[in-house]
Amino acid sequence: MTGQTLSKSERTLRKEIVGSRRLSNYFWATVISLGATGFLLSGISSYLKVNLLPLSDPTQLVFVPQGLVMGLYGTAGLLLSLYLWLTVLWDIGGGYNEFNKQTGEIRIFRWGFPGKNRRIDLTYSTADVQSVRVDIKEGLNPRRALYLRLKGKKDIPLTRVGQPLPLSELENQGAELARFLGVPLEGL
Repeated sequence: MTGQTLSKSERTLRKEIVGSRRLSNYFWATVISLGATGFLLSGISSYLKVNLLPLSDPTQLVFVPQGLVMGLYGTAGLLLSLYLWLTVLWDIGGGYNEFNKQTGEIRIFRWGFPGKNRRIDLTYSTADVQSVRVDIKEGLNPRRALYLRLKGKKDIPLTRVGQPLPLSELENQGAELARFLGVPLEGL
């Protein structure tokens, strides 16, 4: 249920979910793109014996094995950066959670990878909601998430994947949603 945009009325609560369009993903995609381009140009420069880089002279490298390995690293890095840029472009994981008392519906929407399941659009009845569950796991790989517990179904995750939410924000969002839906808050 984390997001930048919150719209709330007496009958509707909507939370925008930040997907892969986060500052950290832009940063890493840029850094990996630049580094991989440098490695690839170094490999090509060592093969052609023509300096393609302004800050160093990779023409002095022996193509086998140094230039070849740098070219392979550059190719692998460019493929990784392409993957990162595409996930940012497609906004993987982005979407919203909408709770509507007037229609009695809960709508969970997320963007996925292109294909037949690109749009993940789940609709549930507010009458099926048992509770809002807070899941907190500390340690080396911490997890802090909100789940919607439904009758006869698996718990539905409501928070973004990635960096865990601050505990106070998670508690506030869980309490707000439980109060809005009129169900208990579990896990605290």
